[in-house]
Amino acid sequence: MPWPPWSSDSEKDRYNKRPPVLWSETLNATNWESYLEPRNLVPTVILTSTILLSVRVYRSYIRRIPEAAYIRPSFFRRRSLFGTVTRVGDADNFHLFHTPGGRLAGWGWLPWRKVPEKKMDLKGKTIHVRIAGIDAPEGAHFGKPAQPYSPEALKWLTNYIMGRRVRAYIYKRDQYERVVATVWVRRFLFRKDVGQAMLKAGYATVYEAKMGAEFGDFEEKYRETEETAKKKKLGMWAGKKKDYESPRDYKTRTANLNPPK
Repeated sequence: MPWPPWSSDSEKDRYNKRPPVLWSETLNATNWESYLEPRNLVPTVILTSTILLSVRVYRSYIRRIPEAAYIRPSFFRRRSLFGTVTRVGDADNFHLFHTPGGRLAGWGWLPWRKVPEKKMDLKGKTIHVRIAGIDAPEGAHFGKPAQPYSPEALKWLTNYIMGRRVRAYIYKRDQYERVVATVWVRRFLFRKDVGQAMLKAGYATVYEAKMGAEFGDFEEKYRETEETAKKKKLGMWAGKKKDYESPRDYKTRTANLNPPK
C-alpha cells in the first residue's frame, strides 16, 4: 500500500526519480555573500565588539580582587584599588577588602554586595597594603620588644582609616606579598594622603631603605612634612634627640637578636 494513502503512483515515481544531492554540493550552494551584506554584517560586528568590551571592562574594573597575588603585573603603576579597610596590622600597613566600583556598583546597599564583618569570613579575601614612602615605629614581633611610640602610631592609624573606604594607587608587590601603595582617604569631604598625614602627626618617618623605596611623586613633599613635625616636636619627635632611633635603625639593630626562650 502506498504511503501516505492519498499519494498517487505518479507522485511516488517522480520522487524516486529525483537525483541524489551530495552534502558538499549543498554547502557550496550556500550564498555566503549574504553574510557580508551590511544589514547582517553591521549588527554582528556591533554585538561581538560589545561582548569583548564588556569582558575587558569587567576584568579590569568590576571584577573583585581577593588577594595581592591575584593582581596582574600590568595593573601596577597604572591602576588604583578602591575598598574598605578591615584590619590595621602594624602602623604602616593594613588589610583592604576590594570593592570595585564602590556604591555605584552596589557595594554597601545591595544584599549580595556587603563587606564581611567576621574575621573568618574575611580570611583569604583581603589585600595586604603597605603604605608607600613612610616607616612607622615597629611593634613587638617574634619576641623582639616594641619600639617606643609604636602603640601610639598604631592607634593613630587605626582611628584614621579603620572601617573607612580608601583608594590605593599601587606600585608593586613586595617580598611579603603586600601591595606597596600611596593611600588616600576622605576626611571631612577632603581627600587626604594617609602617608603624609601620618608624617605630619609625627608617627612615621620617611622610608630610608637603600633599595626598593617607593614614593610615587611625593618624596619631596614627604620630607618637608617630616621636617615640620620634627621642628614642632610632634609624636615620636617629642623626646630628646639623643634618645631617638628611627624605625630603620631599630630594624637593623634588632635583626640578629634571638627571641627569649
